[in-house]
Amino acid sequence: MGLGAIDLNLLVALEALLEEKNVTHAGVRLSTSQSAMSGSLARLRRHFNDELLVRVGREYELTPLAERLLPVVQSSLHKAEEALSLTRHFDPSRSRQRFSVVMSDYVMTVFVEPLLRALAQEAPGIRIDFHPIVTGQLETETHLRCHDLMIVPLGYQLPGVSEAVMHDRFVCLVDPDNPRLVDGRLSLRDLAEMPHAACAVGKLTPADRQLETLGITPRVQVSTPGFNVLPFLVSGTDLVAVVPERLARRYEGFARCAVVPTPFPDVPLVEAMYWHHNRHADPAHRWLRETVRKVGASLDDPVACEIADEIAGTDATHADRAFPELTAAS
Repeated sequence: MGLGAIDLNLLVALEALLEEKNVTHAGVRLSTSQSAMSGSLARLRRHFNDELLVRVGREYELTPLAERLLPVVQSSLHKAEEALSLTRHFDPSRSRQRFSVVMSDYVMTVFVEPLLRALAQEAPGIRIDFHPIVTGQLETETHLRCHDLMIVPLGYQLPGVSEAVMHDRFVCLVDPDNPRLVDGRLSLRDLAEMPHAACAVGKLTPADRQLETLGITPRVQVSTPGFNVLPFLVSGTDLVAVVPERLARRYEGFARCAVVPTPFPDVPLVEAMYWHHNRHADPAHRWLRETVRKVGASLDDPVACEIADEIAGTDATHADRAFPELTAAS
């Protein structure tokens, strides 16, 4: 059967159906109704003479043919996107394009302001919708496909392509009158005994892993879904919080807290942008990535970057070395 005998838009629907394994979710992804997606599934079933999706309990699973079709369809659509983008031109100064970017509250706090300044100069008509990280978002490809970029710590096993864009390190936050604070410092024993306010991010932070290496399990008394509230929880209490330094410095003037070095060697935090391979060749997306890259470079201290890069390595493998195991402090 030649290509003219089938609506090639069905390939887009087929990819969504096979990846989502759910008619409703596929419809949301493609901004179409459930009935329209059901119609597309019916046409695809007739074309392939196969059910493609079969109900098992309350979920759907792919048939053997569908399992074989999925990588072929993904590759075909990727090549089509790449071919169509070769002749496209993107002018940021005239564009009214809308981008969707996912990032933590910490990255929003330290990264968005310089990013918006860059956009105001180069692309005043562009709109960016910022979204918070939600539970389960870093374990599947679905959310990566729904957004243009996700900026999260390097080391998450997200599919697609990634590139490190910003480096930071961890510090401690305590109330300035905390009796354990001696000469502007805390000891490892203090961290082991003090109650902690922590950000529940779903995975150990590099600082958490360093404490684990040192045999310290923080006594978490308060947890929050983000970093931004931690300085205010520390203020006026006996709590300690281990947070990225850039965020701590932003809140020094607003929350009554002292920024203290960690009582162990510096632990780098590497934030990376992740994107789906289908967007890789798109000129508008390339421009967005380059803009984010420049903003990250403008924030980074060259020495800190060099140290972090040695530990984190390149961004291509998503390896656990991005969450380094450091030796105990002497």
